[in-house]
Amino acid sequence: QVEVVESGGGLVQAGGSLRLSCTISESRFVISAVDWYRQAPGYQRDLVAQLTGGGASDYADSVKGRFTISKDDAKNTVYLQMNNLKPEDTGKYYCNPRIMGTYYWGQGTRVTVSS
Repeated sequence: QVEVVESGGGLVQAGGSLRLSCTISESRFVISAVDWYRQAPGYQRDLVAQLTGGGASDYADSVKGRFTISKDDAKNTVYLQMNNLKPEDTGKYYCNPRIMGTYYWGQGTRVTVSS
């Protein structure tokens, strides 16, 4: 069973930055593609960033130019660099890596941006 662990969330003021990390428990598996989702309180889980197996990235319009998704294959870790954070970025962030054709979920990491 692959375990996905997100970290790096916290409380930050508007305009600040955070870097979220996502690591999988089994080093013998490789993350081929990954998505990051955000779920604000009372709302559905929305896709904010994607990284394909070919290395292409895409972002929700609301975070373009502020968020960057990346992957360190040596560490089997995925990152979401979030800059110029806004109060509307508040929510729980979930990593959704694809490993051997299956997508896995972690427990999420909470981000709170104060105005």
